Amino acid sequence: MTIIAIDGPAAAGKGTLARRLAAELGFDYLDTGLIYRAVGMKLVRAGQDPSDTALAEATARALSPTDLQAGDLRDDTAATAASKVASIPGVRAALLDFQRVFARHPPTGKGAVLDGRDIGTVVCPDAEVKLFVTASAEIRARRRFKELQDKGLDTGFETVLADLKERDERDRTRSVAPLIPAEGAVVLDTSDLDADQAFARALTLVRAAR
Repeated sequence: MTIIAIDGPAAAGKGTLARRLAAELGFDYLDTGLIYRAVGMKLVRAGQDPSDTALAEATARALSPTDLQAGDLRDDTAATAASKVASIPGVRAALLDFQRVFARHPPTGKGAVLDGRDIGTVVCPDAEVKLFVTASAEIRARRRFKELQDKGLDTGFETVLADLKERDERDRTRSVAPLIPAEGAVVLDTSDLDADQAFARALTLVRAAR
């Protein structure tokens, strides 16, 4: 059973890449960015306060993979709820366990692909395959800018670039699990690659490492 850990900064394409790899290999995929949103929204839907420590911890411990399929996890309400539950140490501990259990015991039992910021360094440091997917800040900002335009959101490229650089700096310099390539990770720079090229390169790396 193989665990594939994919880390990298925002808008590097790691989510799309992780989903395609999972589909190609018949592995289970975990979008770790959704787990805090899932916990927060379970509380919101029940009319409960996501800041309630005891309730949030109990909800995190009871989280299941099916909870990540809810259709309301991408909106602003979910983002706000996620920020509240993420500040609770017991929630973070429970969701770290959730990720590790998913990786070691994926639903299909074939393998798991997880993407995030600290999969190879903290969640699954013993993963058989580790990729660090990155791209230049300008390229990633162009990708994010296009996504926002396609959604009809009015923003400027320079604003998107500045926000992305600020987020990069926070991720790199945080005291807990800073965003760095894991030991043994292969760095995949997608700056000059389209989605198909990045997928082909990643698939080659994964097959060579297994």
